[in-house]
Amino acid sequence: MSVLHACSAGVALLLLGASMARAQEPPQTVLLHPLFQDHAVLQREAPIRLWGQAQVGSGVTVTFAGKTTHVRASADGRWKATLPAQAAGGPHTLVVKAGQATQVLRDIQVGDVWLCSGQSNMELPVWRALDASSEIASATDPDIRLFVVPQGGAVTPQSRFAGEVRWRAASPDSVRDFSAACLYFARELRKTVDVPMGLIQAAWGGSRIEAWTSVAALRTGGDLDGVLDVLSLHATDTSAAVARWGRHWEQWWTGHSGVAPDDMPWRADAPGTHWRAAPATLGAWERWGVTELADYNGMMWYRTQVTLTAAQARRAATLELGAADETDMTWVNGTVVGSDDGASEGRRYALPAGRLHAGVNIVVVNVLDTYRDGGLAGPAEAQALRFDDGTRVVLDVPWQYRPARGVGEPPRAPWQAATGLSTLYNGMISPLGNYGLRGMLWYQGESNTGEGAGYAARLRALRDDWRYRFGRDLPMLVVQLAGYGMPPTAPIESGWAQVREAQRRVVGEDAHSGLVVAVDIGDAYDIHPPNKQELGRRLARAARHVVYGERALPPSGPVARSASRTREGIRIAFDDVPVALATTGANGPIGFELCDAQRRCEYADAALDGRAVVLRSGHDGYAERVRYCWADGPVCTLRDATGLPAGPFELPITSAEPPR
Repeated sequence: MSVLHACSAGVALLLLGASMARAQEPPQTVLLHPLFQDHAVLQREAPIRLWGQAQVGSGVTVTFAGKTTHVRASADGRWKATLPAQAAGGPHTLVVKAGQATQVLRDIQVGDVWLCSGQSNMELPVWRALDASSEIASATDPDIRLFVVPQGGAVTPQSRFAGEVRWRAASPDSVRDFSAACLYFARELRKTVDVPMGLIQAAWGGSRIEAWTSVAALRTGGDLDGVLDVLSLHATDTSAAVARWGRHWEQWWTGHSGVAPDDMPWRADAPGTHWRAAPATLGAWERWGVTELADYNGMMWYRTQVTLTAAQARRAATLELGAADETDMTWVNGTVVGSDDGASEGRRYALPAGRLHAGVNIVVVNVLDTYRDGGLAGPAEAQALRFDDGTRVVLDVPWQYRPARGVGEPPRAPWQAATGLSTLYNGMISPLGNYGLRGMLWYQGESNTGEGAGYAARLRALRDDWRYRFGRDLPMLVVQLAGYGMPPTAPIESGWAQVREAQRRVVGEDAHSGLVVAVDIGDAYDIHPPNKQELGRRLARAARHVVYGERALPPSGPVARSASRTREGIRIAFDDVPVALATTGANGPIGFELCDAQRRCEYADAALDGRAVVLRSGHDGYAERVRYCWADGPVCTLRDATGLPAGPFELPITSAEPPR
């Protein structure tokens, strides 16, 4: 027999023996929470917290890595156990027994666990990042383990996930749809931190920071109490919550300065002026061939009608609509019946008996779109009334439309998954319990650029909220928003810049946080820049400084410390500059602005001076603040000698440079 055949036969016998051993084991009972599965990673050097469900009052024995503990299931069958901290390593076996029931988990590693959360730039999968084919083909690393939290929103905290879950080792099959930023971060970090890495992805494209924050944390601000009351009502009386929210939304509309006092398009008796015929196929209004809608982002009113018999009108029904990109508010006969978000989900709104009437019934839908295509999806037969006896009437009267320009974005219903309040915290963070983590990665903010001035308070609330759940002083790495959009030709105000400034300030006040500058690796034409490899490298660098104590390694690029008035001009001092500042593409840095007390700003000439930048302008004496890279998609040329960029900032100008 050849050596190859002998080895093959030996492997076959081993596999057969393992299969026979498994077959002889008693049937397993699920005793652990679904978060604990084969191939999981548990946090090293910290008490290991475990929990699950067993028969009421039964004793539960947990054994892991040579340590055993005993607990008892409570009156509702829940149990919790804590095992001593372990050093990095594995694989280990975890055994849980309760009475005659046993659950055995294999291939458990102990290492560092990271929660990677945010919106679409954190969710963006490897297959959409740079050099995807090569990256996927070479992705095998058994010491990087991946866990994806199923997307799901909820109005109350959940203990279970919205779908099936599992831990998977990094491989071409498992990484394809996994977060590129999260994966490349761990891959880079393992070059200097050689321990198993567990990566938990909990992200949702288009989500707002308020959706990821608990009700208790949001109430601390005081400005959302009324809306949170509606969310609480929704959990017990959906119809009453929808009605209350409808009144709130309508008051917002009628109170807007750009809206005439008698303009109420949702009313059944609203005049037919200003309405135009929509294409029978509906769909994205950018594709209707209407010039003024070709690049329109904003609100659109839709209206149609359906004629019913007296018998039909007496029945309860469901209003079926195609998907609305992105958010809808819907009325039937002048009464709000529902609101939801999500560009790929059809709407289903319950209409109790008495909501409809014999004859003509008016259906009005307001759709908000903020990015690319928007509108109510077709085909026409997708829009219908389905009665409780199973019959269905298509809304086949041609739809009309009317743009609502200049009114901004309406308030979002608090129960909406990605844009509501606490919904993603309840559905995606709460099920994680208090799983042991090494740190959190946060890449979000694009959906909050409309209220950038308030983002700092929201970010603090989320940071403190998650630390309350997962551990005090848990490190948090924040990705500052990447550049998006064309550079301006003159100083402008920017919600994106406001969010970046909020991120900079919140991170700067906390020793356990790190900021990752990404403004220079954005894409003017794509809100989802594909260079997640460089982002991963910068995240790993920040982790080495903030989490692993490499204090001699600056966490990011140059950091502006102060701006002072000197004889030479406005002098900006920078920290975290190993040698000296440098610029790319020009003799001196560009993108600096000087602003007066009324926030009127002008560009200023800038020159390098070692670890400082000196600004010169004819209006130096009137300037009160200095800004750098203040735009949605600015051009930023200031770096250190290693090529790391200085991030955007805004600073007050002092009369003299403060002492270090």
